[in-house]
Amino acid sequence: MFDFNATLPLMAIQFLLLAAVLNILFYKPLTKVLDERNEYIRKNETEARERLAKAEQLAKQYEQELAETRKQYQATIASAQADADKVAAQQVAEAQREAQAQREQVQREIDTQKQAALTSLEGQVDNLSRQILEKLLGAELVG
Repeated sequence: MFDFNATLPLMAIQFLLLAAVLNILFYKPLTKVLDERNEYIRKNETEARERLAKAEQLAKQYEQELAETRKQYQATIASAQADADKVAAQQVAEAQREAQAQREQVQREIDTQKQAALTSLEGQVDNLSRQILEKLLGAELVG
């Protein structure tokens, strides 16, 4: 099987030296690079989460601001509509008052003209009645 002579300890020492050299030259730099890479990935992942949280917070804030702006916009439109309705109602009321005033003025003019026409007709009726009486009875009896 195995021969235990002086070469066995020499081989063990060579193996340990090779392991130490490989550890110094290969494994430590490799584990250092892997650790740095893991730290870089962890750092970037943490930064990405922070940025995502900040972006979500900003999006939420913008949505709230947008909702507030929409409320203000709707309130402004409602106010403008109410003002427009009020102005329209005032203009309609003013137009109705003017129309009523014109109707009353026309009615007064008609009443005045009617009264003038009645007065004129009464005078003409009196004249015609006299003329008829004069013709029927003669001028000496009427007068």
